[in-house]
Amino acid sequence: MAGHLGRRLRRGATSGAVVAAAVAALAASQGPGTTQPPTDGASGDVPIGTGDTATTPDGSASGDSPYYTELPPLNTPNKPGSPAGTLPVITGPAEAGIPASVLAAYQRAEQSIRSTDPDCNLPWQLLAGIGKVESGQARGGAVDANGTTNSPILGPVLNGVGFANISDTDNGAYDGDSVHDRAVGPMQFIPSTWATWGQDANGDGKKDPNNIYDAAQAAGLYLCANGRNLAVKADLDKAILSYNRSREYLNTVLSWFEYYKRGSHQVPDGTGVLPGDRSDNPRTTPGARPTPTAPVTPKPKPTTPKPSPSKPAEPTPTKPTTPPTTDPAAKVARLNKDGATALSATAGTTFTTRPTVLAVDLAGKPVAGVQVRFRISDETDARFAVGAREVTAVTGSNGKAVAPTLKAGEQTGGFKVSATVVGRALNAVEFAATVTERSADTLTHVDAKELAATTGGTVTGPVTVKATDGGAAAAGVALTATFVTSATDPQPATDGPYFKDADGTAVRTLTGLKTRADGTYELPDIHAGDKTGTFVLRLTAPGGGSVTITITVTAPEPEPEPTPTPSPSSSTGGTPEPTPTS
Repeated sequence: MAGHLGRRLRRGATSGAVVAAAVAALAASQGPGTTQPPTDGASGDVPIGTGDTATTPDGSASGDSPYYTELPPLNTPNKPGSPAGTLPVITGPAEAGIPASVLAAYQRAEQSIRSTDPDCNLPWQLLAGIGKVESGQARGGAVDANGTTNSPILGPVLNGVGFANISDTDNGAYDGDSVHDRAVGPMQFIPSTWATWGQDANGDGKKDPNNIYDAAQAAGLYLCANGRNLAVKADLDKAILSYNRSREYLNTVLSWFEYYKRGSHQVPDGTGVLPGDRSDNPRTTPGARPTPTAPVTPKPKPTTPKPSPSKPAEPTPTKPTTPPTTDPAAKVARLNKDGATALSATAGTTFTTRPTVLAVDLAGKPVAGVQVRFRISDETDARFAVGAREVTAVTGSNGKAVAPTLKAGEQTGGFKVSATVVGRALNAVEFAATVTERSADTLTHVDAKELAATTGGTVTGPVTVKATDGGAAAAGVALTATFVTSATDPQPATDGPYFKDADGTAVRTLTGLKTRADGTYELPDIHAGDKTGTFVLRLTAPGGGSVTITITVTAPEPEPEPTPTPSPSSSTGGTPEPTPTS
């Protein structure tokens, strides 16, 4: 790791008491509604919320890599005569300075995500807080004109020695290590997380974790995942903890978040203040208080006054490096569809084709760096792979913007995917999409034994069928079971065996029976009815699969005739009783 990262400390090293004091000081100045730190007093690692699918298998975006633990500077405002116990306020204009390209990347990410996911309420100051803690704002803004760091920012090798143990997932493509992963870039994504969330936000045609525009956009989407509303304290905490599973990390990020909310300003790239040892800077040493001194007013003299020292001229600020002010969207004359215009998938599967558009100017030339909003219409439960109905993609150097992978839900039928240029009123481009039923080309009777019952009874034992498609188990397939007139006549039967519905009414057709994960379905009880004979049950599935099952219904065995009981006289051999006469 670079020498100036030597002061970067391992997670959990921050004093919980100091962090809590800093955040409390920040919060006190904000008034009602300010984000507060956790009050459980815990420190160290904590588990992420159950079901937080935004996190990677290791549980965090950064692999729980170490981070800068320095807090925003604290100064006491107490002066002689001030009420005792007055809380300190945050000061330090140098720390409030954010390098121009880094600040532009955070603000662009906020604007982009607020246009596609307004319910997330992502503030750019949260990205700034994480960027400060993860990389010192890209090493004080050491980036080129495109926002790419002058040299890669790499965390330590995650080999289990003091840190998480994460085996290589990118063959060293991002971190140069083909054995273990390392956190990469100004927002410190581990490669496996970047593979899912990486973005091309600066329109250079590649997703680069070392580019602050790409990394900030990816971090914003990651924090907003799973429908989080970052204006809600619980969601805000969960989002930060999904980045690094440590209460100390949470408190440190929150302190910088509140600090930047109170005020910040732009400084030239490469001049940002890097975090370091707090003891190196007396202004930020915990507990240090400036000694107030009373101002001294010189007394005027009747003679020629002694000239006061001239005020040194303030240095002329260097013009910051900023992205081009011309909005690429202003150059776009129209959007064209690129590639397939019709999309289709089976329920519960992924669409093989992704909506793609080409942004061109009046001369028909491609326009790079254009934000394109893709939106799924309301009449479906299909979503993009990130779980959202709306997403924003940026056109690359070839002018093309590609939507994320589209996943079908369980609702079948057609819907639209529209593409529009963010900030422009150009006509939308629409893609027709269709979700078809899950299908099976084969149905089989699992236990092909003959089914039999007697009138008034039920068929003995469960009746199970299995659906397959292309030889593989077909899960979630909707089956229809109908008693038909005969194997050659598919007309529904009007008598004979039947099922019962939820009200106990006899029915001879059942629909919407869904196969299990292994493709099987167990039929409900089959009642024989009061008619004898051979009856046929037919099951069908979308895709052509079908099976017929024969049921034989017989009359119950007749009860044996009772044996006559002999009279007492016949058993003793006595004289029969005389027949009475009239």
